[in-house]
Amino acid sequence: TSPYSLLVLFRNQIGVLYINKWLNSQPFQNIERQLRTRLSPDDEIRVIIETNVTLLHRLPWHLWYFFEDYRNAEVALSSQNYEHPLILPRSPTGKVKILAIFGNSNGIDVNKDQSLLKGLESAQTKFLVEPTRRELNEQLWNQDWDILFFAGHSSSQPDGSTGQIYLNQTESLTIPQLKNALQASISRNLKLAIFNSCDGIGLARNLADLHIPQIIVMREGVPDLVAQEFLKHFLFAFAGGKSFYLAVREARERLQGLENNFPCASWLPVVCQNQTVVPVTWQELRGSFNNSRRQYSLWNVLLSTAIVAASVLGLRYLGVFQTTELQIFDQMLRLRSPEEQDANLVVVEVTENDIQTRSQEPRRGSKSISDISLAKLLNKLQQYQPRIIGVDIYRDSTDPVEQSNSFDLTTELSQDNVVAVCKGKDSKHDPHGIKPPSGVPQDRQGFTDAIADPDGIIRRQILMMAQEPSSFCATPYSLSLQLAARFLFDYKGIEHKFSEDSDYVQFGSTVFKRLKPGRSGGYQQQVDLGGIQILANYRAADFQKVSLEDVLSDAITPDLIKDKVVLIGVTANSNSDAWTTPYSTMQQPYQEVAGVFIQAQMVSQILNAVLEQRTILWVFPFWGDILWICGWSLTGSLIYWRIHLLLAQASALIGTVIILYAVCTVLLLIIGVWVPFIPSAFAIVTSSVIMIVLKQSHSYSTS
Repeated sequence: TSPYSLLVLFRNQIGVLYINKWLNSQPFQNIERQLRTRLSPDDEIRVIIETNVTLLHRLPWHLWYFFEDYRNAEVALSSQNYEHPLILPRSPTGKVKILAIFGNSNGIDVNKDQSLLKGLESAQTKFLVEPTRRELNEQLWNQDWDILFFAGHSSSQPDGSTGQIYLNQTESLTIPQLKNALQASISRNLKLAIFNSCDGIGLARNLADLHIPQIIVMREGVPDLVAQEFLKHFLFAFAGGKSFYLAVREARERLQGLENNFPCASWLPVVCQNQTVVPVTWQELRGSFNNSRRQYSLWNVLLSTAIVAASVLGLRYLGVFQTTELQIFDQMLRLRSPEEQDANLVVVEVTENDIQTRSQEPRRGSKSISDISLAKLLNKLQQYQPRIIGVDIYRDSTDPVEQSNSFDLTTELSQDNVVAVCKGKDSKHDPHGIKPPSGVPQDRQGFTDAIADPDGIIRRQILMMAQEPSSFCATPYSLSLQLAARFLFDYKGIEHKFSEDSDYVQFGSTVFKRLKPGRSGGYQQQVDLGGIQILANYRAADFQKVSLEDVLSDAITPDLIKDKVVLIGVTANSNSDAWTTPYSTMQQPYQEVAGVFIQAQMVSQILNAVLEQRTILWVFPFWGDILWICGWSLTGSLIYWRIHLLLAQASALIGTVIILYAVCTVLLLIIGVWVPFIPSAFAIVTSSVIMIVLKQSHSYSTS
């Protein structure tokens, strides 16, 4: 059956009955039943016929009884091969840019079409009258267009495989001959092609291969008046605010009034739709959105942001993200570049060899080294004129006195530049604490208490804390704070300011603000933030170290010790004073760090923050974290509000999380602020998912 005979067949009511008899046959009944079950007559519906059979493209599908009951539905054709066009972003101009091509108009009046396009106040139209191929090519390549319009002679092959337009009296073109130029124009946001010319099925099929979003063509030859009336009614409805499909249906149905003279006129216009693209509105072509749609979309964005932010903050409050946040914090710290050794500090190690060599010396209890060895060490160090000495070895009891020994530990500990250690009471593991050495005044005592996080890693430094009345250790100051404060004042003249009831510790103009008790930064559950605690900013370098034997055997130079902070501690494997730091996981095999080096890191942190302005780590206040997480939640919502291509959405989502990680890392390493990464990344992804759900649940139905 030829297309023409088909057109004649359906000219009357008998044709309507025939097509509906076919559409009511068994293969179609299930489809129609599902459509009527799931769709409301008030819904705006696109019924898309997806087929590559040209004969089916020419059928008047709009005669289906379904469209009589669903007045907001319109039919469209679609190729079975479609992809989302790759579209480059473009700044809105406030005008719809139309390229209007008036080709060979021999025997055709195109003046009415020109007048209609000129009358569009919100459009900027470029008219090409009988252009050459080169002129058309240049316009498509060099300018951005929203709508491509053609009026004039055109035709298609009988099988619908190819169509051509007649540009002027001598030149004609097929769509493949304009492929490169059209693809360039589509990539710059060409959204709609209107061929108000004869027999455009072949044109539509060729254009569909280029993945243009929407096309309007005429199925068969079209008289001047029919083409002009359709264009007039379509532009009036579309530019007046109606959706694309409703504007096409209205313009098509209004052609019925011409059918006394032009039978089947209302059957001629047909939409060809790229199914990956949401139908465009006139307001969107202008670069603006319909107010109600914009408000609705913004409401979705705000709703998604509020839901996700509240959920994420609640989960964070319950500690769901705490472990992962701490691990990411460690990972970011390990990204810093290696640093130089701290020239202000030396560690004197009591090694396993030192312990074994002096194992025969008299001592009481399970001491690592005897009082005699420790006294000899202190005496020898004093000869090198250190600025301050910190003894990170407990001495809560004294060894038996040897009359022949000329070194007395009490005498050595009584020196003004020596700070001894004790340990505060721990209700769970140590009911009394560990006493300081006898005869050392409280102002030269420092506690060595450290608090590991739930995963066993030391990430915080305790500067001050109030001791319980029954504790053997009464000093409120940590060993690291005592050593740093004395060194800065005695050597550099920098005064300090702190008290037990303050929220900070200050040296000159440098302020160390405490982590807020209860919840602070990534610490949200089961973490003791009492006293004045700060984040430990570990130095990415080892410390200058010598052994006890090196000192006693004069194997060091005076310059190594003079005017330095000297820390004495046990590093022998037999000693249980070993801890895990953020850098431990980098070491192969996994290694714990001796407590004396933890103390060295803490002393070094204070000294270099004051003397070298090295970064001090801090966190946002609680409301700052809320704003930060809400901001990234909003970002996730905006990604799926503004980007429609699934691949682009996924790329934008991944890119945003990467950018977030980079921003968090830079803020931590450069500025020192630890901002939430894991909750924010979770908020971005979750907001995007919720936006998808909201879009799908509120978008109009498509079949």
